[in-house]
Amino acid sequence: MSARDTIFALSSGSPPAAVAIVRISGPEADAALQQMAGRLPEPRRATLAPLRCGAETLDNALILRFPGPASATGEDVAELHLHGGRAVVASVLDALGRMDGLRQAEAGEFTRRAFENGRIDLAEAEGLADLLTAETQSQRRAALAMAGGAVGRLAGAWRERLLGLAAQVEAALDFSDEGEVGESLPPGWRDQAEALAAEIEAALARPSAERLKEGVRTVIAGPPNTGKSSLLNALAGREAAITSAIEGTTRDVVEAPTAIAGTPFLLIDTAGLRESADEIERMGVGRARDSLDRADIILWLGAQSDCPDPDRSILVSARADIAPIDPLADVAVSAVTGDGIDRLVAMLGQRARGLLPAEGEVALNARHRQAAASILEDLRRAVRSADFLAIAESLRHARLETDRITGRAGVEDMLDSLFDRLCIGK
Repeated sequence: MSARDTIFALSSGSPPAAVAIVRISGPEADAALQQMAGRLPEPRRATLAPLRCGAETLDNALILRFPGPASATGEDVAELHLHGGRAVVASVLDALGRMDGLRQAEAGEFTRRAFENGRIDLAEAEGLADLLTAETQSQRRAALAMAGGAVGRLAGAWRERLLGLAAQVEAALDFSDEGEVGESLPPGWRDQAEALAAEIEAALARPSAERLKEGVRTVIAGPPNTGKSSLLNALAGREAAITSAIEGTTRDVVEAPTAIAGTPFLLIDTAGLRESADEIERMGVGRARDSLDRADIILWLGAQSDCPDPDRSILVSARADIAPIDPLADVAVSAVTGDGIDRLVAMLGQRARGLLPAEGEVALNARHRQAAASILEDLRRAVRSADFLAIAESLRHARLETDRITGRAGVEDMLDSLFDRLCIGK
């Protein structure tokens, strides 16, 4: 790829559709628009114009132009809002592909140019990628906040405070011959550093963004033939697991991603926990125990005394329509009649609220958290140190880590994988 190329792509859904949007970005965007429409509209004003290829009219479309650098990509950008039929879209894309200096965009290339031209930071690009794959309301809200710059603003605020701390150390270095911390540092310096460290530690203690993407891991477990698979199907709203009255039907882990009240869950059905001479069933039981170790919530369908982790568990008396209800259970349900399912859903929602980022809370993903943990370590090292030069170096490294969050430095190795997640036209 070359940043000097002018790129184009269909930036809306696949035709047929009511409207299709073709985007053009690069130094030849105006020339391409002039060639097809015969004129250039005023910037940022939609104008109706016939689009032609030679003497043939391809469509009557709304055209817009956004001169760089004040555009989505930082380059000259044009948009063609077409009638969304397959033949219309194909003819316009074919006409653009015949023009000198234009080529079809690659996956994520518009967004990559926006990043490279300083229109968005790396965290905003990650938010956009998450927004395109969001399936629940909570995923949408978190991705929208990240795409809107929430993580970048947080990292920027940390960077400014680190700069302030570093400036005080540099001033102390200028007046110190020994290079040791004494009365030269302002009395409140350590308090400021510890306050910033506490803020970063609190951000790391909040639920991660990955839980929003992957869903709250909810493992349904218990002895064989207690209604685990039927309960998974009832919660998922579909036949995700095979059900049977025969004990040991479930031999492997069955995962069913689903949204419950707008919250993402990963429901996991497991083999019944028991001793077995069957080698395949023993393997399934082993995988079930592994799933229990990694669960956020356990729906336990066995006796309270056998529950593997009461703190993470909801005790469920399943099959309430045909079996005695356990008086020690937290909730009694029937997957057949639906009784108790609403109450169980409410309990899951309440548990999930403590495991997912709160409304309006900045959610850090694994990459952000790794950088934040490094910043925290640098700050603690600086607070403990008695050497001006060591403190200054720790703060310098911490500032570099804030730049990794926003993409200002040290992220070249992951850019391709990020932008490849985006579709062509984004």
